[in-house]
Order: sequence, then C-alpha cells, then structure tokens
Amino acid sequence: MRAIAPSILSADFGHLYDEITRINDSEADYFHVDVMDGVFVPNISFGFPIMEPLKKYAKKPLDVHLMIVHPEKYVERFCDAGAWSVGFHLEATDDPMPALNLIKAKGVRTCLTINPDIAVERLLPYLDKVDMVLLMSVFAGFGGQKFIPETMDKIRYVRREIDRCGLPTLIEVDGGVTKDNANDIFAAGADVLVAGSAVFHSQDPTGVIRAMKYA
Repeated sequence: MRAIAPSILSADFGHLYDEITRINDSEADYFHVDVMDGVFVPNISFGFPIMEPLKKYAKKPLDVHLMIVHPEKYVERFCDAGAWSVGFHLEATDDPMPALNLIKAKGVRTCLTINPDIAVERLLPYLDKVDMVLLMSVFAGFGGQKFIPETMDKIRYVRREIDRCGLPTLIEVDGGVTKDNANDIFAAGADVLVAGSAVFHSQDPTGVIRAMKYA
C-alpha cells in the first residue's frame, strides 16, 4: 500500500475551503488532522471547530492524530466529529487500552503513535490491537522539521514484526517526508506517509502528492 495523507496543519487557514478542495481533487488518500494541546507538545493547533468544515467538505477520510494528554477524555468526541481514524501517543497515557476500546466501540479505526525518543519495542504488545501504528520521524509539535534517519530502522523493525505475525496493521510515518525520501520510506515498509510543509508550501501541491505516491 502507498498512501499519502497531507497534514491540514500546514494549509493556509485563510483559504481553508480552497485547500480542502485542492486535496479532494488530488491523488491523496486521507486528510491528516494534527491536534495539539500545548501541554503534551509545546504548540497549540486546533480542535473541534476545525473538524466541522473538514467533515462537511472533505471527500477523503479524516486521519486524526491527537498530540494531547489524557486522550481517553476526547477520543469519542473526535469519533463523533467525523474521524475515520483516531490515533494518540502511547507515552501520553498510562494504559492505552481504554482509549483504544472507546475508539473501537465507535466503529472508528485505531492508531497508536510514538515519538522518536520512545523505544519502538513498546509498540509490539499492541500491534494486534490497532489498525495502524504511527512512527514519528520528527518530534511531535511543529511542522517543517527534517526527517530523522534512524526512523528507517524502526520502520523495518515494525514491518518485520507485523509480517511475522501475519497482521494487517498499517505503518504510518509522519515528519520530514518529501518527494525525495518518500520512495525510501515506502521501501522500508511504510504504508502511509504524512506530509505537511512539503505539500502545502510547494508551488504544485497536487504534483508533489503524485510524486510521493508513485516515486
């Protein structure tokens, strides 16, 4: 699978409808929705008010990435707000299972995420309990960071474990993804690439999405 999920966080919010339409008309597969609380990460993005126009106008599934503390308090609301997938950070909660169960009960896809400084082995007990794992290839909280090369080894490791267990779990990668490194990331075993600045800050967003997907 080679899927691209442009991060709406990097869009021009003064022309949000136009940005949504551009992605609708592109070969992207999902909208990636980064939600930051200013506590788990040092930045604040947006919440439910932005989900409303996304749900109304987006023709592609909404892949929600929660960078917040106590995700179990909010996952159901994001499911109800139109999320196709809801993910949160393993390190943001003592036990991810209650939040994962709440998401599953809503019939929404589950995703578990880790930052680059979290041992990838911590994801292994949950590979059969989630639909997708998100490996951050930069530290969560800001766009425009450079891809951390060591992420490649983590992708390969998780891919081997998923294949060894015969699981359908997808691997998503977020941070520093560009048309120049997309093919290598896919080749390492990723299924979904999140791209923000590389798409929305380019002169040809739809062309960049196509180049990433078919690199």
